[in-house]
Amino acid sequence: MKLTSVVGLIGCLALSLAASAQQSWTSVKGKIQSEWGEKLNPSQVLPEYPRPQLVRSEWVNLNGLWNYSIQPVGTAAQPAQFDGAILVPFAVESSLSGVQKTVGKDSVLWYQRNFMVPAQAKAKKILLHFGAVDWQCEVFVNDQLVGTHKGGFDPFSMDITAVVRKKGPQKLVVKVWDPSDEGPQPRGKQVVNPNGIWYTPVTGIWQTVWLEAVPATYISATRHTPDIDQQTITITAEVENAQPGDKVLVLVKNGTATIAQKEINAGEAAVLKLENPRLWSPENPFLYDLKISVIRNKKPVDEVASYFAMRKISMKKDANGIQRMLLNNEFLFQYGPLDQGWWPDGLYTAPSDEALQFDILKTREMGFNMIRKHVKVEPARWYYHCDQLGMLVWQDMPSGDMGNQWEMRPGIYGKATDKDRTPESAAIFKNEWKEIMQDFYNFPSIVVWVPFNEAWGQFKTAEIVKWTKQQDPTRLVNTASGGNFEPVGDIIDLHNYPEPLMPDPALFGADRILVLGEFGGLGLALENHTWQEKNNWGYQSFKNKEDLYKRYAEFISVIPHLIEKGLSAAVYTQTTDVEVETNGLMTYDRKVIKFSTDALKKLHQPLYNKALVRVQ
Repeated sequence: MKLTSVVGLIGCLALSLAASAQQSWTSVKGKIQSEWGEKLNPSQVLPEYPRPQLVRSEWVNLNGLWNYSIQPVGTAAQPAQFDGAILVPFAVESSLSGVQKTVGKDSVLWYQRNFMVPAQAKAKKILLHFGAVDWQCEVFVNDQLVGTHKGGFDPFSMDITAVVRKKGPQKLVVKVWDPSDEGPQPRGKQVVNPNGIWYTPVTGIWQTVWLEAVPATYISATRHTPDIDQQTITITAEVENAQPGDKVLVLVKNGTATIAQKEINAGEAAVLKLENPRLWSPENPFLYDLKISVIRNKKPVDEVASYFAMRKISMKKDANGIQRMLLNNEFLFQYGPLDQGWWPDGLYTAPSDEALQFDILKTREMGFNMIRKHVKVEPARWYYHCDQLGMLVWQDMPSGDMGNQWEMRPGIYGKATDKDRTPESAAIFKNEWKEIMQDFYNFPSIVVWVPFNEAWGQFKTAEIVKWTKQQDPTRLVNTASGGNFEPVGDIIDLHNYPEPLMPDPALFGADRILVLGEFGGLGLALENHTWQEKNNWGYQSFKNKEDLYKRYAEFISVIPHLIEKGLSAAVYTQTTDVEVETNGLMTYDRKVIKFSTDALKKLHQPLYNKALVRVQ
């Protein structure tokens, strides 16, 4: 499904917006920038449709210049005056925000802007959507509280129809509090004092904010579950304010041709048969289009566009009794980089959709077929690009509330006690993890959920892993990537730096898939492309590209032997340099690729030799 045409439909709604922040914007200088950040137009910030799995034509983008103010925590009243302009959706600590200030747990961040709602939209409901706000926020429209949200990585929406004035400008205010690593919430690599593998805090709005006009009865969510063995796709749609007799019509399209359709009652599941379906894979990332409509008296009340793929992720023993990871019932070695998704100018936020796609494209060109998205969740469009490009994704839960101990020895795991998290901390984790799994369920590129990384806040492991599997039984669960081992879940995952190793097949292979969740970390600092001039590092550092490639090639030459022994996947650290870490395949600003992409692709091809493994 192509989304580029949707951008041009903004005018259909004609929700004219009058930005109150008219101050001139410039990025804060002093750090390296990507080429996309250098040419950023503040009046055209991430203009693409932000929700590719539920597309509706009547929408408008609220990105751009807002007013902002940083106030002491506990300040309840909205600021009478603001400190200046901030470019949304870039975090206040980023250079592209135009602010680059730290907020911290003792302060709150206020945002404000105005917008207009024209007459033709007033007969409809007005929904306000946020891609992500880190971490806790309160949202006010026309000085009325319309909702609150906790969670820095999951999208959320609010119905603001009841508080919208009949005419004139509408006032939108957002209040944000984020304690970074001084609170128990999921926060990934963010810390108050960045150092080593820990990075700059990200506070506030960091994904697209947008409005949408919908009818009184509308589709709020869909769920797509493929079954390649039965050759079916099951579609459910959540319909708000459904009326007696309302139907839901599901059309499956291959290009312009409708190849399957079914009409059901609102609230039911549509199971559609697809004869000889085209299966999605890295070699053939084929996507079917969907059109889902609410029908009343034989007329459409609401309709959305979406897409799905026919693909299956599973496990099965090979001829030697070792569990293997299968895609579409066949063994495919999965190999990809640890991808942290950070930017020198936007921090969590890529400067453009082209930039967001760039890392995936380069990863594919280098001959990888998988990405481990590391303790961060990306905007929905990132997964859409992975779907289109055929990139498998392992999705981590962002870590937080750390402090428990972890030990690792080559070939086997040390065992430490799970962290005793408070009921509040545990609830925060489960609520956000559940939302993430629900919100990103439809993206076929995601094949593995990873609830814990290296025992960072790992708690109630058996309970959380079993609960994760219950939330989504269609995907594999990697219990704790490089963390404290518990005999639950589908995967046992070793981290080892720098050389590639694997979990012991004799100990673990009969019950779980064996993977190398992190290795490598080979560093090369390139002048004028580093976050700081000195004291950059990698797990093993080099002075030139030639020596770097030679060492990397030595590592890759070992992996086919590990695959024969039982290894199903491996993850190399990492896609790009991040702040003081210079162990990326690319520099942090993405201006230099440290390896020849053609050489890497050629080097990686033997890893996908299916003759290495025979599945029963």
